[in-house]
Amino acid sequence: MRPSGSGMPTAAHPLETLPHPAPVFAVAWSPDGRLLASGSFDGGIRVWQMQATQPATCVASLAGHTSWVRGLVFAPDGTRLASTSWDRTVRLWDVDSGCCLHTLEGHIERVHTVAWSPDGRTVASAGFDTTIWLWGVETGSSRAVLQGHSAPVYSLAFTPESHRLLSGGEDSTLRVWDVARGQCVRLMQGHAFRLYDVAWSPDGTRLASAGSDGLVTVWEVVHGMPRVLRGHSLTVEGVGWSPDGKTLASGGWDNAIRLWDPATGTCVQAVRDADHPDNTFHAVAWSPDGRLLASGSYLHGVQVWDMTARTQHWVGRTHPTVLRRIAWSPDGTRLASGGDDSSVSLWDASDGTLFQTLEGHRGTVASVVWSPDGARLASGGGSGSNGEVFLWDAHTGERLRTFADAPGSVLALDWSPCGNLLVGGDSDGRLRWWEVQSGDCVRMREAHQGAIQSLRISPDGRQLASCGDDGAVKVWDLESGELLRTLRCDRPYERLNITEVKGLTEAQKATLRALGAIEEVTLPL
Repeated sequence: MRPSGSGMPTAAHPLETLPHPAPVFAVAWSPDGRLLASGSFDGGIRVWQMQATQPATCVASLAGHTSWVRGLVFAPDGTRLASTSWDRTVRLWDVDSGCCLHTLEGHIERVHTVAWSPDGRTVASAGFDTTIWLWGVETGSSRAVLQGHSAPVYSLAFTPESHRLLSGGEDSTLRVWDVARGQCVRLMQGHAFRLYDVAWSPDGTRLASAGSDGLVTVWEVVHGMPRVLRGHSLTVEGVGWSPDGKTLASGGWDNAIRLWDPATGTCVQAVRDADHPDNTFHAVAWSPDGRLLASGSYLHGVQVWDMTARTQHWVGRTHPTVLRRIAWSPDGTRLASGGDDSSVSLWDASDGTLFQTLEGHRGTVASVVWSPDGARLASGGGSGSNGEVFLWDAHTGERLRTFADAPGSVLALDWSPCGNLLVGGDSDGRLRWWEVQSGDCVRMREAHQGAIQSLRISPDGRQLASCGDDGAVKVWDLESGELLRTLRCDRPYERLNITEVKGLTEAQKATLRALGAIEEVTLPL
């Protein structure tokens, strides 16, 4: 984008909108730029003919996948297309005819990403089962299975000569593979994990956090001592305390909601969706009376579980989407949910009847929170650099206010107990305090490196806890915005003093600091 005469970059405007019947999670350009492929939540793939002077036209609709399409790539010559899906398959398509040439089966878990070698002979696929499969394009058969990653693999790329394959995974490693031999020839190890959720215990003395390392951690807030709860095998996106503080619930990508005894760290039960074993859970929330547990999921929208009988109470789903956040009204009669379809849904908590849909967001709705009196609802989200925070009348559905000063997507929100402040965390790592009556931002803090994924105000209304992409939980004084403490599990070089170490480059020092090392800076007299 060229800068304007004022020196400021010009605003980006969409050139065209291409319709899809369901949320789109994968796109790919053909090598010559004439075609665009898009894959969606419902398993459908569309191929678009791009034209300079005319609107794009859909020239093919490819049907065959039965679940979310997450990866797309054209062959180097543009005649074929490879797709991956959470139905555990890879498919190769003829672009002109729209026919499926091969269905490649072998993955035992959801397939997330795909790459086509520059020489056109090999397709690589990877996903949640931690393996990388190499497929012969002409025969549609497996050539090799690469093993080494210990967590889901999200990215693949061939080198230009097709002899090497690079892979990146949630185990914080980058691996280089020899394609012919099927062996890892180089390993680059990092130490980074994302925290998706944080929750206060009812008495305000402990915090629970959960994230991409598959762990649930319970922190003693004053002393910072952690207890690590192990049981999930994949990312954990939601965590919540029961109102009596005796049970902790966590929802993860491993198809399970786990119930923990936080005093002992024991998993007392794993609750699963019997009808959809592949379902993943993205949020959990206890009803105010502790009898019900709500979860936001990938396959079934909102699911509410009876915690006495440990059975499913009801399921509410409007249309296919991932539900990121759910929240109970203070009186326990209603549920609010938000997700990737850009809307907020309000449900009758007794039977799952959908009685209202609030529309207006332009991107994912990443957070929903009720006012203390239950009369209003705030929702946060956005797309890219366009952050959005809306205030709604919870009874009429009228949008009452749009809050200002949110340049990054607002991923987390919470309401102060007195109802006069709303606190938000965005994709740029900033915390903002908004005055509800005026809608003005009254305080801002640079809080995390990377996005803030979750924040919660303590039960007594005096402290704020936040977590995000940097793997840290931070505790703030709600009134002053002062940082009180940082809770973080030890990194590989935690507290290693490198002040006097010689022979390190600035890049090496930066890497060590990111892994926990400290370097004292001496200021000139």
